[in-house]
Amino acid sequence: MRTLPVLFTLSAVTFGAAAFAEPAMSFFELKTSRLNGKQENLSEYKGKVLLVVNTASECGYTPQYAGLEKLHKEYKDKGVAVLGFPSNDFGEQEPGSAQEIAKFCELRFKVTFPLFEKVKTKGDGQSPVYEFLARKHGAPKWNFHKYVVGKDGQVKAAFPSNVEPDSPELKKALESALGE
Repeated sequence: MRTLPVLFTLSAVTFGAAAFAEPAMSFFELKTSRLNGKQENLSEYKGKVLLVVNTASECGYTPQYAGLEKLHKEYKDKGVAVLGFPSNDFGEQEPGSAQEIAKFCELRFKVTFPLFEKVKTKGDGQSPVYEFLARKHGAPKWNFHKYVVGKDGQVKAAFPSNVEPDSPELKKALESALGE
């Protein structure tokens, strides 16, 4: 009996990853709630560059609220929005209620940028917002981790907690995203 060789063509084996790939998702497709409990579609920020930060009121980095507010005022007319997401994930440094967080931010740092509901940034119960942000750039390792989201709704850069809001590298990332 004669055995014929089996030939595979490229088209016969290209069903792999392409056939099962997830469609690209945009940050602007997500929904969440403001600190006051009001539901918000993040599509409200479509076309803007975003700086998304997990915040905490009892952290060594808490003074960064002042820098974030300054950055918010400096860049809001240029098309940048700072979005704060309080989290109690690291050292339980955000134990307050929504009302306590809002009062703290308003009185201590005069925060005017949007603050959202307290979220889980990692692990079981991770919020969809942080699931999206962490997909390519990793979950935060501590409070005040920063993600730059471009006008297209994709994460462009991430910065650890020790990168201050007025740092040249963060401002460069925001400027770069504005130019896209």
